[in-house]
Amino acid sequence: GGIAIGPAYPVDRDRVSFPRQVIIADDRVDQERERFQAAVVDAGHELRASLEHIPDEVREHAFVIESHLLILKDTAFFDHVLETIAAKRINAEWALSQVVDQTRAAFGRVADAYIRSRMADIDQVSQLVLRHLTGQGIWDWSQVDRPVIVVAHDLSPADTIEINRSQLMGFVTDMGGRTSHTAILAQALEIPAVVGLERITEEVSFDETLIVDGTAGLVIINPDEETLAEYRAKQERYQAHTAAVIRDAHLPAVTRDQHSVSIEANIEFPEEMDTVTEYGAEGVGLFRTEYLYVSRTTLPDEETLFENYDEVARKLHPKPVTIRTLDIGGDKFASSLTLAPEMNPALGLRAIRFCLRERGVFTTQLRAILRAGARGNVRVMFPLISGVTEYRHAREVLDGVKEDLAAEGVPFGHNMPVGIMVEIPGAVAMADVLAREVDFFSIGTNDLIQYALAIDRVNEHVAHMYQPFHPAVLRLIQASVLAAHQAGIPVAICGEMAAEPLCTPLLLGFGLDELSMTASAIPHVKRVIRMLSYEECRQMLAETLQFATSAEVSRFVIGELYARHGDIFARDGSVRV
Repeated sequence: GGIAIGPAYPVDRDRVSFPRQVIIADDRVDQERERFQAAVVDAGHELRASLEHIPDEVREHAFVIESHLLILKDTAFFDHVLETIAAKRINAEWALSQVVDQTRAAFGRVADAYIRSRMADIDQVSQLVLRHLTGQGIWDWSQVDRPVIVVAHDLSPADTIEINRSQLMGFVTDMGGRTSHTAILAQALEIPAVVGLERITEEVSFDETLIVDGTAGLVIINPDEETLAEYRAKQERYQAHTAAVIRDAHLPAVTRDQHSVSIEANIEFPEEMDTVTEYGAEGVGLFRTEYLYVSRTTLPDEETLFENYDEVARKLHPKPVTIRTLDIGGDKFASSLTLAPEMNPALGLRAIRFCLRERGVFTTQLRAILRAGARGNVRVMFPLISGVTEYRHAREVLDGVKEDLAAEGVPFGHNMPVGIMVEIPGAVAMADVLAREVDFFSIGTNDLIQYALAIDRVNEHVAHMYQPFHPAVLRLIQASVLAAHQAGIPVAICGEMAAEPLCTPLLLGFGLDELSMTASAIPHVKRVIRMLSYEECRQMLAETLQFATSAEVSRFVIGELYARHGDIFARDGSVRV
């Protein structure tokens, strides 16, 4: 988020070109293998040098560089390159390119956008190795001697760290996504950025004036004076607004008529805890646990998992931490587990289905979660539950693990709350029955919308039909909340809807107990909540549920918020800055 205005500084970070050579002589095969191994060693030296110079303000995000070092140490991946050199008798660059293409095809079958985006890390590491193989060199960031907006095909986390922070006003790239490590570091450094523009490097020349609006995802090239003045004023307002919102981040999320809701954070790494605390989270509502599985070729052991979970529980104690069990399928592993490719991974062997099949993986994770639960503030949550039978099977495994830990005398959370993600329409239909068996619901709106509307949210042809305000989606949320509250259990939302201020009045109107979102959204959502009254939110929701289309819902909500709270919401529904 934020706005940067300044001169463009295009850098030559396009993909490395290399020769494709067939090798005849036997001794040349050995030379190519040795050359590849040497390039990997040199790339490792470069990444470790980046770690040594990492700025203090992002030291907690050093894991993004460490993850690239892990890829370099991935023997399965790089042994495959060595084998390809020998088997196909081709040069090292060509062999590496072929292995990367095969890996990209495997990642392309992954349903989860976050896991799929990790392919960018493999691309960046392979490009680094290619640069050392070809001698095309590494960009010398010391050449940047004035404040600029960097324009690049892609930037690695090391690039982002090595640029002098005082000279980097913002950056824009052809590649990347919201969950890429480059975007994560941009957020940590509070650098306005827009990524995934596809061809921005073809549109921008050296020293052209750019406006980068990271909040709107907009880049303006060579703006006129009127536009420049408009955005300079907007930049000042944004900076003042952000400072004021963060200053009030620790105030409670209580409406004007004293209705309170718990505002919690979605996290992926223990290293995010400082940010979670800074932005005023009242707990962790969703701890995604997939990273330790997809960033390595061997399955993480119980102790590794326990250390990660326990670190979060310790740092946040006594606030609650909700740990979601694995929400991945066999096709998302770069590990020793090999399962057949699936035509439609989103509807296949993933999440709880995968865990119930791969009991060893599941029990190892449950042991680690239960041990972390000895601190008393951990909850466990099963994803993609479709009905009672699936939940009972998962609960049987959990209870068996508890018996084993008790027999071994290992401390664990005996009374740990057990909940489910409500993200399949079938689970909503059975919500009244499920609510009598579980301790809490957490509505995963990302998948719920996808499954309810039969929309692949990462397919550019139908992504516009992914509509949180669709009346069917609102009714599914309402049914889930009613079933939970009738059974006397709390219900949360942990999807992207929770982070959208425009959705906040409706989510309050449903009577949700918890909203969990990306940490940076917490101060803004809290601010909106404190401006609203619970009664007006209930009235707005009641009227909204009468509409037949998402367009009607959207027009009504935007109109009402502008009419009632024009000091907060603009005519287009955006939060005023």
